[in-house]
Amino acid sequence: MTEFRKLVPLCCAALAALSGAALADGYEYEGKAMAAPEEGRKFTYSFGLAGTSDYVFRGITQTFEDPTIQGSIDIGYGMFYAGVWGSGLGSGFGANAEYDWYAGIKPSWDTHTFLGKIDLDFGAIYYTYPGAADAGAEFGYVEFKAGYSSSFWSFLIPGVTSGTTVYYTPDNFTETGEVWTIESAYAWEGHEIRGITPTISGVFGAVYGDLSEGYDVNGFGEDKYYYWNAGLALAVGNITFDFRYWDTDIGTVSTITPGFCATTGDCDERFVATVSVSVP
Repeated sequence: MTEFRKLVPLCCAALAALSGAALADGYEYEGKAMAAPEEGRKFTYSFGLAGTSDYVFRGITQTFEDPTIQGSIDIGYGMFYAGVWGSGLGSGFGANAEYDWYAGIKPSWDTHTFLGKIDLDFGAIYYTYPGAADAGAEFGYVEFKAGYSSSFWSFLIPGVTSGTTVYYTPDNFTETGEVWTIESAYAWEGHEIRGITPTISGVFGAVYGDLSEGYDVNGFGEDKYYYWNAGLALAVGNITFDFRYWDTDIGTVSTITPGFCATTGDCDERFVATVSVSVP
């Protein structure tokens, strides 16, 4: 299998950023400042729909730079949450769509110090690819996550939130063994101007696999890589326009055994535009 697939994000961080809902709830940062969990035991729900110029997961295109449609359904009760996020995939991937199922808890801890309140997130994500021809090496896999977010830096710059999430899967996409991902993010939400609320955000992540178990990023025996993004989101009511730059440190890809990137172009820099709507 030459196309790289998910190892996550926002799961959930593409519709947290893409739709304002919790995208596979691990991709929380793409264009939205992190929201604290609601207090008390209250049932919540949300629906999201997005159109994007390129589905990028941890720095690597999943649609071979073609546009696609994505959507999510989320429910919550107190600190508990669950949902499903879906996206189209590129032709030739081996499956036409991806559905990510996720659940977890988001407890909050008020330190009563200058650190303020810290929001935690513990959950699991099940990545599925209906119709995939994966009898030889199964595409679907489970990933666990543990993370935090806080507004600690807001004492310097009001409106800034930050956080770090660690993801772990015991058997990655196409049965390539254990993979660890560490992702940190910052977001600054500005004041509303004539009905438009801007958010500037960025992510830096590191992915670590095991070459002895078949995890080869570029076909040259590299079993780790870094990725990052930065962008601007403009929210108008429940509609968000997100403009984002992505890149990785993956260089030349082998033409004989390309690894997880079919070509170098699947892993290099790109600009992605997304428009999304969420209800409520």
